[in-house]
Amino acid sequence: MSPSTPIISDTRKDDGPVPPLSDPTTTVDRQTARRAGLPDLVARHAERTPNALAVTDGDHTLTYSQLVTAARGLAAYLRAHGVGRGDRVALLTTRSAGTVTAQLALWWAGAVCVPIDPAQPLPRTEAMTADAGVTLTVGEAKLLESARLTGPTLALPESSAVSGVLSATEAVVGAGDAFDGPDGPAFIMFTSGSTGRPKGVAVPHGAIAELVTDPHYVTLGARDRVLFHSPMTFDASTFEVWGALANGAAVVVCTVDRPSFEDLARHVERHGVTVAFFTTALFHQLAARRSRVFSQLRTVVVGGEALAATHAREVLRAFPWLELVNGYGPTETTTFATAHRVTAADCDGQIPIGRPIAGATVHVLDPDRRPVTGSARGELWVGGSRLAHGYTGQPALTAERFIEHPALGRLYRTGDVVSRRPDGVLDFHGRTDDQIKVRGFRIEPGEIEHALREQADVDDAAVTVHRSGADDARLVAYVVATPGPVPRPDAVRLRLADVLPAHLVPDAVTVVDRLPLTPSGKVDRRALAGLADTAVPGGSGTPTAVAPSAALTPLEQAVANVWSRALGSEVMRSDADFLALGGHSLLALVVTDDLREELGVELTLADFFAAPTVAGQAHLVERALLAAHSDLRPEAPENTAALDNTAAPDNTESVQSAESLECTDVH
Repeated sequence: MSPSTPIISDTRKDDGPVPPLSDPTTTVDRQTARRAGLPDLVARHAERTPNALAVTDGDHTLTYSQLVTAARGLAAYLRAHGVGRGDRVALLTTRSAGTVTAQLALWWAGAVCVPIDPAQPLPRTEAMTADAGVTLTVGEAKLLESARLTGPTLALPESSAVSGVLSATEAVVGAGDAFDGPDGPAFIMFTSGSTGRPKGVAVPHGAIAELVTDPHYVTLGARDRVLFHSPMTFDASTFEVWGALANGAAVVVCTVDRPSFEDLARHVERHGVTVAFFTTALFHQLAARRSRVFSQLRTVVVGGEALAATHAREVLRAFPWLELVNGYGPTETTTFATAHRVTAADCDGQIPIGRPIAGATVHVLDPDRRPVTGSARGELWVGGSRLAHGYTGQPALTAERFIEHPALGRLYRTGDVVSRRPDGVLDFHGRTDDQIKVRGFRIEPGEIEHALREQADVDDAAVTVHRSGADDARLVAYVVATPGPVPRPDAVRLRLADVLPAHLVPDAVTVVDRLPLTPSGKVDRRALAGLADTAVPGGSGTPTAVAPSAALTPLEQAVANVWSRALGSEVMRSDADFLALGGHSLLALVVTDDLREELGVELTLADFFAAPTVAGQAHLVERALLAAHSDLRPEAPENTAALDNTAAPDNTESVQSAESLECTDVH
């Protein structure tokens, strides 16, 4: 056994009794863990420390013994319903203790877990499950009913989150024997595809086990509590869940769909969370506000985009005990390929992405796939034992991105440009292609452009990113209309929301006469970026003055002031729509947090996007203030329909455009 990772004294506070913490001397080395696999690692902790806390979601708390019993029982239930070794099974659930139980059960039943986002459009879900070869979708009964899937489905037993569905004796029979082994795929996770087709990445069990077991790149031991708040469709969740359970730590599940800054802070404080992963974009916003979420944490891992030195410096100065780790890695390299512990000295320049970790190797190659010399820039290729199998159902693309190098072995081509410092640490310098990162999401513009060209009134399209500062990046689409009526930008976005997940719907659509081209006839991305600097969000391509509406009420003016700061432009109309002005869910978090601080009211993101106008949110604020001061509440009018309609207009586009805050991968 390897030495246990460092721990801090357990001084966390809870809102109720919890099971005792596990023994910090139960770690195993990475190669042993790789051969054993994740299910066996969890079972070992259940044998050694059966009463240690494994998972809590606020409503349900599972010890390691209870988790294993529940998962084995559910595995037997799944096998009784036809699930067998190698089957690809889609999992449709919200974040909960039951989600963790179900993932473990699928593996013990021998299946491959294909996580599905309940919020994404049905056509995309159907395309993904078809590409992945899914034979069955299991999930929460209500979600299965609302999803209206065409293939076979099976509702998870309601009791699976807290207890075994069969007796312990029945559960053990055959449940463990079906595990597909360390080389079998554990997950198929989808990332954006340049041809309009998302890519399903098959990640093996052994790669995840090697990543999370006794991780020397981050402090993580049996006394820790790790926050699980990423969507399970994103590879950061593998670190959050299995990083905890592989090391005898506890998973603390945040069940709030889109938590506000205040929700995160309260959750971390209430459950004594010590380790958390944040997308870089979310970290930047939390850092800018010096969120108290950092005061409870000991370790923060960030990833998804370039980490701003200014924000890292602010956090390390305000919370000097904090271990801040900058992680890098596409899904194809199993979450993290490199990592770097950020120090105050790093914040004087560009923060590096670090050195290879946990069995990964890195190679900086020139266009002829030969190693560059010294600190020269080149393309980053990743090798080692944690590469994905490839893209399920796409052998040509797999052969293009995963190669057998004559001298270096099997490598994955990242498309990222890096350089190596004298001490071996890597710096990130951009991309070799058009792929972009927005708010932590890895996005292929071609996927959005393909969906735009499918619209009858769009002849051609191009998508780029507009960055107004280190903390804000927005997708902007430029479309060339077919002959006839010019398409309305809001209608274009609404149709996209029917076929693409929210994070792929552009924040603004601009109609142009033609797309700028390079001398070789390709779309000129640099020229597009220049157009984005002058385009009116949601406009038709020609900047125009926005006339103010009738005078705003005092509450509307207060809301408009908060919006103006977040959006970086003056908001003057009561009917102004947040998303139409270029807002997105991360900026919505900023607005709701400012409204809480300045007006003393709390709006959930669901409330925010149900009433996305200045007038609608002013009405919500008024209702919240009256509810807090019931002695000031006027008698309710006989007919409140007008008020209700003002507060929550029928704005399907706004609701569908509210995206998750996490990343599909962390490079």
